[in-house]
Order: sequence, then structure tokens, then C-alpha cells
Amino acid sequence: MLKGRQIVLGVTGGIAAYKIPHLVREFVKRGASVKVLMSESAAQFVTPLTLSTLSGSDAIVGTFPSPDSGHTGKTWHIDLARSGDILVIAPATANVLAKLSHGIADDAVTTLALAFRKDILVCPAMDFDMWEHRATRQNVAALREMGYDVLDPDEGELASGLSGPGRLPEIERIADVTEAIATGSRRDLAGTTIVVTAGPTLEPIDPVRYIGNRSSGKMGFAIASAASKRGAVVTLVSGPVRLATPRGVKRVEVESASEMLRAVVRLGNGTDAIVMAAAVADFTPASVSPKKIKKSALGKDGLLRLELKPTKDILLALADGGKRKRVVVGFALETHDETKNARVKLKEKKLDLIVLNNPTKEGSAFGGDTNVVTFIWKGGRTEKLRRLPKFGVANELLDRLHTLLGKGRGPKARKVSKDREVSKAPRRA
Repeated sequence: MLKGRQIVLGVTGGIAAYKIPHLVREFVKRGASVKVLMSESAAQFVTPLTLSTLSGSDAIVGTFPSPDSGHTGKTWHIDLARSGDILVIAPATANVLAKLSHGIADDAVTTLALAFRKDILVCPAMDFDMWEHRATRQNVAALREMGYDVLDPDEGELASGLSGPGRLPEIERIADVTEAIATGSRRDLAGTTIVVTAGPTLEPIDPVRYIGNRSSGKMGFAIASAASKRGAVVTLVSGPVRLATPRGVKRVEVESASEMLRAVVRLGNGTDAIVMAAAVADFTPASVSPKKIKKSALGKDGLLRLELKPTKDILLALADGGKRKRVVVGFALETHDETKNARVKLKEKKLDLIVLNNPTKEGSAFGGDTNVVTFIWKGGRTEKLRRLPKFGVANELLDRLHTLLGKGRGPKARKVSKDREVSKAPRRA
């Protein structure tokens, strides 16, 4: 499957580097040509000679390769950036994650990563406490937003003697995911058109104030990004958020619930699926003041009374009397009686699937990078997922959407799908 592909393998200085010779052998076994580059600290764990012998090509060590490497006097990082089909960084230490997320290029691996414009797969490996540190999690989230594919580490016994997440994923698993990325076999949604909504809506009170909610838009953007990566033609209808548009995704910006309704109804005609991840306001002011409301407008009791009216329900508008052919997926954000309320919404809005989450529970907070969701199907079946990065949740959802769309999946596709915690983020500009 990898015949004719050039894999550039970046090795950084973690104890898991001792496993990398096996990864090189696996890539070569699958028909790939492999070019290895190493940080200086990586050479403390595995020798350049070992990796050069197994790959059949001199390993590059450090930003300035040695005179006998054959790479001096050349812009080797530009040459490799142009010739390589995919860059795999394994193991990726906490240090290199921080460098990559901030654009620092002070060794061979980070220098090439900054010049590389094709797919980059990052395979973190470190001790449990380092992986769980807030700074590391933020760096991983930033990389996913920039377009890196990040394969979450395995759980198990670590070099420190502790046990938990942080182990380098199994060699075959890294090779499978690399193969799926390099060959495009993850594009199981090719030919599918999807509309995704994201973020909050802001309902104006006067020219400077509004009613809104705490939605960050990250879940919807992750879905749009992942769907595009898997080959779908994606239009993202977004409320006001501070997130970059995923590469390959068409973005339509709206502000109010009424604007989102018009956009979704217009764009939904002829589309294969609509995923309503936006946190649309349920109420909007009955009247909007043309001028900024002053404190002098307060009543004698010192209160300002604001009358609200319900917004038009977008999901009901999409129901089309139950005669539509497209698949519609809704989200239910509930803080009590979650399953009961979600089932009512699923039935009333004639949805094919609803995604339930509770923002008050650990791992599901507004603005966070993880989510804990439950899928509830039209037939009543429920599936509760463990806490996953939002890109992982996005791909789990797209797996179900793939089924709803009636697209067949072969054994190889099913094998790769178990690793959906790999972020299917957009390619970087």
C-alpha cells in the first residue's frame, strides 16, 4: 500500500525512540522509502547508524548535518519538504509539541515541520503527568487546529514505572494510520456534501448589547474539519467565534438565529447531510432598541425588563414534514434529565441521530478541547463514548453518519476507524 511513497520520519529524544527501528522496518516492509531525521537528543536513545542501515539512507541529525552525511551545503529541509509524501514524528516529546505549536525551528525535526506543507502525523510519547499537563494539552489542541494529525498515546506501563496514557502507540497502529493518510483511504466521505453549523448565535438587545451563550464553536469546527479531511464537500455555517476556517471548508458567517435559519435552509437544499452542532439561541428580544439603552430607562423598582420571544426552530424547519431524503443530525445540550430531554428532541424534530452532552460534567465544559457524548439513534439505541478530544468525537460521529448515508465500509476502513482519536484536522496553509 505504501509502494512509491516517501515517508519522512522525524525522531525526537524520548525513551520510546528505542522502538523506532521497528517502525522503519514496518514502513519499508510495506513498500515505502524512508528518510530519517533526528534531533540531537534522539541520538542519545537510538544511533543514527541503526536507522540509516534500516532505512537505506543516511539519517540527518541536527539542524546542521555532519560533513559526511551528504546533506551539507544544501537546503535539505526544503528538499525533503518537497519530496516527502508525509512527515511522521515519533516519538514526539512534550518539548517538541511545544516547539511545533509555537513555530520554533531549532533542530532537524522542527525545522522540517515548519517547511512541510503536506500531511504531518505526530505521535506523542511521554510520562503520564507530562501528557496530562495543561500546557501539553493546550499544545496538542493548537496543533490539531493548525492541521496536524495527532495520534493519542496508548495507555499502559510507562518507563517511570507509573501506568496511564503516554506510551508510544503500537508500531502497527502507527503504520496503519500513516498508510491511511498517505494513500487517502480515509476519504470515505468523498462525493458527499455536508452542511455543519457551529458556535453561538447572538441576539441583539440594542446596537451594543446582545443575548448569547458560551459556545466556543470548537465541536462544530472539528466536525467540519474532519469531514473535509475525509473527502466531503463541507459548508460551515458559523456564529461569531474566534476560530480559523478549516482548510478546504467553505465558511458562511452569521450572527443571529434568524440569519442561521436562512443560511441553513438555503444551503441545505440538495445536500446529503446536515449536522446542527451550533448552540442556537432559544429566545430573542421581542424588540430591539435602535439606540443604546441607558440606565435612565430603568423602572422605579430599579429593574430593566426585557421581553423575549422564541426563535424559529431550525431543526423543525429542516424536517420538511418527514419527507426529506437528507440525513439530519442534531445536538442536545442538557443539564438535567439529559436522556429523556434528548429523546423528546429526537422525536419532535424528526432527527436521524442526536448527540447528547452535558457541559456541567467533567470533560465537556464550554471552550474545552474534549467532550463526553452519547449518541441516540432514531430507533432508540444509545451509545455512550468515553471522553475524547473533540476531533475524536467528530470522527466517531462521522463514522455513524457514514452508516446513515448508506456507504459501505470494507475491512481495511473498519480497522483504521478504531483510531479515530487521530485528529482529522485540515491541512495547514
